[in-house]
Amino acid sequence: MNEAVPFAKRMLEEYGEFFPYGAYIKSGGEIVQVGAYDKDTDQPESKDLLYLLRDSFTSMAKVGECIATAMVIDVKVNLPNTNSRTDAIQVCLEHRDGYSAEVFFPYVIADDGQIVYGPIFAQRGKRELFGTS
Repeated sequence: MNEAVPFAKRMLEEYGEFFPYGAYIKSGGEIVQVGAYDKDTDQPESKDLLYLLRDSFTSMAKVGECIATAMVIDVKVNLPNTNSRTDAIQVCLEHRDGYSAEVFFPYVIADDGQIVYGPIFAQRGKRELFGTS
């Protein structure tokens, strides 16, 4: 997560948004950052890019090419214990040993273009990529 989030923050500062992307840890410990690409359009749907990332990570997990994954998404989220909805960087983390979490970095783009981050929060993630065994 610490390797993946700075890119999202930089894209927010420069463009005010970002397309979904990810990172994974190889079995030897090397961290690899990856993007998803749709050759048919310059403005792909985020959900389509997420499908590509998820499929790629699932395939790598099945053959042992990765031990952990992170998918980074620009989302709208309800803040805990409030009725407030805000933009956030969502990081979906999953590890082959069963750990899965969704971490949120809420943010607001101020009138002057500055990104103001709120308190980080997390919730249990869905165990999808490494199977349920």
